Amino acid sequence: MVTSSIYQKRVWFITGSSKGLGRALAETVLERGETVVLTARNPEQIKDLAASFPEHTLAVQLDVTKPEEVREAVKQAITNFGRIDVLVNNAGYGVLGAIEEVRNEEVRRQFETNFFAVLEVLRTVLPHMRQQRSGHILNISSVGGFVSYAGTGIYNGTKFAIEGISEALAQEVTPLGIKITIVEPGAFRTNFVTRSLVITDIQINDYEKVIGAMRKDARDILDMKLEFNEPGDPKKAALAMIKAVDSDNPPLRLVLGEDAISAINAKLDSVKAELDAWTEVSVDTTFDEVVLAK
Repeated sequence: MVTSSIYQKRVWFITGSSKGLGRALAETVLERGETVVLTARNPEQIKDLAASFPEHTLAVQLDVTKPEEVREAVKQAITNFGRIDVLVNNAGYGVLGAIEEVRNEEVRRQFETNFFAVLEVLRTVLPHMRQQRSGHILNISSVGGFVSYAGTGIYNGTKFAIEGISEALAQEVTPLGIKITIVEPGAFRTNFVTRSLVITDIQINDYEKVIGAMRKDARDILDMKLEFNEPGDPKKAALAMIKAVDSDNPPLRLVLGEDAISAINAKLDSVKAELDAWTEVSVDTTFDEVVLAK
């Protein structure tokens, strides 16, 4: 266990602490002797973790889509510990379906949880970090926040939006001593499919060749309650995020997993090749030089 006073005094606020990467990160931070505000829609799911570290935890009920619960959770954190040093916006889920297949209400619910809730939480915490003139915000995106895939376009849209505001936010708050890191995990063994994936019930035959296999695999995992052996280790992901927070010069983007690195590199190569191929057309859109009459 780390005994350095800087770690013992640091207070983390983690949304979605009950499962997945949020749970792995909370456990790892607590094992180091730091303090964590554990949040979950169902506090019973984090009761055991709070009981194991009673002096370093505060368990709070939090549905991130409810602004009044966000304000109350942040208020409790400040009342109990006096500060929030690290905010981790981790809560979220995915929708699987072609863009045309996802119902309007499913689209709005997806954005409400994955984007607007993140915005609400960080805008509630930011005044405290500005007053401290310090802090670090980790917005959990995905490799799908940089690379889109057929069948997950709505989910991709929410994560692209997170990346857009995070880039701007980093420029706004860095002069105030606040750091921003976008975390882009690939596939990690967190049972995401069985606990955090919604499959749309509309199925259009024209998209079957494109996303049919993906939909079938996901349904098989759900129906048979299978465990999908993703390559990523959540504990190692937690250690990587902590390393970024410990750094004096943390990355704006922290990519996690060899699969994510490969996908992002492939997209960067594709974007560069297309940019080069169409450069002449692109630059030919400027005004022609105006010739003045003599």
